[in-house]
Amino acid sequence: MCLIPSEVEGRTVDVQRNAIVVPRGVIANVTDDAHPNVAATTEAAPARRALPRWAITTLSLAVFLGLWEIFGRDVNPVFGSYPSAIAAAFYDLARAGKLEAALFQSLQPFVLGYALAILVGIPVGLVVGRFRTAEAALGIYVTAGYAMPLVALVPLLILWLGLGFAVKVAVIFLMSIFPICINTWAGVNAVPVSLIEVGKSFVAPNAVILRRIVLPATLPYIMAGIRLAVGRAVVGMIIAEFFTAITGLGGIIIQSANNFDTATMFVPVVVLMVLAIGLNALILWAERRIAPWQAEIAGRDRE
Repeated sequence: MCLIPSEVEGRTVDVQRNAIVVPRGVIANVTDDAHPNVAATTEAAPARRALPRWAITTLSLAVFLGLWEIFGRDVNPVFGSYPSAIAAAFYDLARAGKLEAALFQSLQPFVLGYALAILVGIPVGLVVGRFRTAEAALGIYVTAGYAMPLVALVPLLILWLGLGFAVKVAVIFLMSIFPICINTWAGVNAVPVSLIEVGKSFVAPNAVILRRIVLPATLPYIMAGIRLAVGRAVVGMIIAEFFTAITGLGGIIIQSANNFDTATMFVPVVVLMVLAIGLNALILWAERRIAPWQAEIAGRDRE
């Protein structure tokens, strides 16, 4: 290894492979002599504080509602509405008690069907992703079920289960289970092999590896699948109410559309969007509690 001595301001430095190793004091002195105001300028520069996320969201929502209110008033009430008219229709439905009753009727099958999809979809995705035989036997059905237009099965489900509560649960279940399965499956495939090899080196059985290694590493994928399933479950709930007994929020939409009452028709739509946003926020909160390390690894710990 060749070291070439050199003199910089009376001090010896080493040149190794064209890289000059200079003591810290030399660099600081040279910088201060060349630019005496650099340090003062750096210290005097104020730190820019980023705008909080909630402020950005509020501003975006205010601009959107304002533009909708301004331009929506020029649209024929049969073809569209605007926020103030929708708020008045919301107040009328809430005062009459129709909105609460419809929301309760819609949430009953939604909660049961969505919960069953989570309880069934996560174990199926873990098994399909972890074991080669299960992937070869069941993977094709999971992929085909996700791509299949499930709305086409609603008439068949009505023939099997009737027009009541059971068919609504079945539609919501089928609409939401496949995103959970596929995301869990993909998460298991993304687990580093080195982690599994560590478990095998300690002679851990497959059940312990699946529970202690694969499941924690797959949690971000599982939570992403649950979040994706929220939207599909809400869509499935409305589809079930359209095709079966016309009740709940879907019943309000159909009755308002038949009466050309566009403002009232928008009320359940807005309620469903708020419901989906709230559930999405709840799932994100649960993810931070269940897997707090994931936000730090991904660098998402911010305002």
